[in-house]
Amino acid sequence: MLKLRKSTGWGLAIASFVVLAGTSVWIGYRSSAALAAQDYEQCAESARGDNKQITHCAERFAGRRKPGGGYTYFDFMQNRSFDIAGPNPTADERKQIDSAYLEFLGAQRREMLAAANLAKHDADQQPAALQIWQDPGPPLSLTPKIPLPIKRPNIERNNQCEDGSLACGWAKLSAAVRNAFASTGQGR
Repeated sequence: MLKLRKSTGWGLAIASFVVLAGTSVWIGYRSSAALAAQDYEQCAESARGDNKQITHCAERFAGRRKPGGGYTYFDFMQNRSFDIAGPNPTADERKQIDSAYLEFLGAQRREMLAAANLAKHDADQQPAALQIWQDPGPPLSLTPKIPLPIKRPNIERNNQCEDGSLACGWAKLSAAVRNAFASTGQGR
């Protein structure tokens, strides 16, 4: 019986090792297929939806395959695409992209300066234009078209309160506050 347990333990150990080795080979095959890829599209296809692997492909290959052949590189700083020879720009292509970026920055700077000069010119011209329209003559006297309110006669109110009603409590409170303010205001 002891011998049976030892053989079962060794059998499980060997089976676990085989499964672990098979998994390692399978993972290695998937990643080696991605490493052997010639461009982004091949790399992404071999990744088979593995986001980490696809991100790695995007890091390795800057260019994307064009439908008619060749590759294109998208520069997000310029929001513009450049045709390149291979899956990654060569040193000469990188220099061309960088010089295009410098031209792009120069054009943006010129546009900003032109807009600032135009705004300054408009601000300088504005006071002269306002002086033409600033002399309207003597001020007009306006008379109110709404008649003054008519004083209404006092309405006699019933001073009899039913104890416990909200209206009665409010009337008592407002009378007490009025009397308190009236008594403090007479001493001054």
